[in-house]
Amino acid sequence: MSVELVRRAQRGDRVAFDALVFAALGRLYPIAALILHDSTLAEDAVQETVIRAWRSLPGLRDAGRYDVWLRQILVHACIDAARRERRYRGDHELREGLADRDDLETLTADRDAIEQAFATLSPQHRAAFVLRHYAGYRVAEVADALRVPLGTAKSRIHYAERAMSVALHGSARPLWEARHDTAQ
Repeated sequence: MSVELVRRAQRGDRVAFDALVFAALGRLYPIAALILHDSTLAEDAVQETVIRAWRSLPGLRDAGRYDVWLRQILVHACIDAARRERRYRGDHELREGLADRDDLETLTADRDAIEQAFATLSPQHRAAFVLRHYAGYRVAEVADALRVPLGTAKSRIHYAERAMSVALHGSARPLWEARHDTAQ
């Protein structure tokens, strides 16, 4: 992402904005799909993100923070979509990034349990979990993307991890600890 490209888009250059959007789409959709657990809603949330970004871009103060700003818009578009759509259709499978990346066979066997457990989380907790464990954000980046205090982000991540662990293993131990115990 070029700061100059962002500045051109801020001045109304649609070609520059299209280039920014094209570069971001591959990162936005997977996050939205995991948060919403529905491909159609994810597509709608990404589209809403693009619309909101275009409308709000002139007000972006720091062009160097464009990516962070865009993720914030995406997360809030996902939360808004989840609030509007109170049901979750599970037509998008969780990617291997949610579990132990080296153990695809175990992931495949646990997929249904993971999807059921994931569906029980609120959109806010899903967002925190996905950003932390799928997108690999640091906790501070999760807080920034969700526009919440650091403590709230930590709490949401912890709650989501605990809920997933309880649903999958009947204990509040983190998923990665429980998974390694069964492998030994």
